[in-house]
Amino acid sequence: MRLAFVLLALVLFLPVQSPAAESGLRLVMFQEDGCMWCERWRKEVGVIYSKTEEGQKAPLMVLDISDPIPTGFQITTDAQFTPTFVLLKDGVEQGRIIGYPGEDFFWGLLDRMLKQVADGKAGS
Repeated sequence: MRLAFVLLALVLFLPVQSPAAESGLRLVMFQEDGCMWCERWRKEVGVIYSKTEEGQKAPLMVLDISDPIPTGFQITTDAQFTPTFVLLKDGVEQGRIIGYPGEDFFWGLLDRMLKQVADGKAGS
């Protein structure tokens, strides 16, 4: 009986890797204080992003546009406008969305980039 309890406890408490951890995907949002489009994105998308399928596939990392690029990230060009969203796979840029064209366009553009990565057709 003790063995069964120990095995059950191990199964319940073992860390489970998320699909994002397996795929190496991350969405980086470059923003800056006072950016009204960044704020609009946060209100319309940001509040639910982590709970969506897209957010599970590509967890969000927010950086200020003036911050240095983290070590290990290969981003093709610096972000010039905010917000800019860069999709990374294993630290390498796969695509980007410049600006926030509204909720419907954002989801459509992000879904297209995620599909291209899944199909092996992404990369800048």
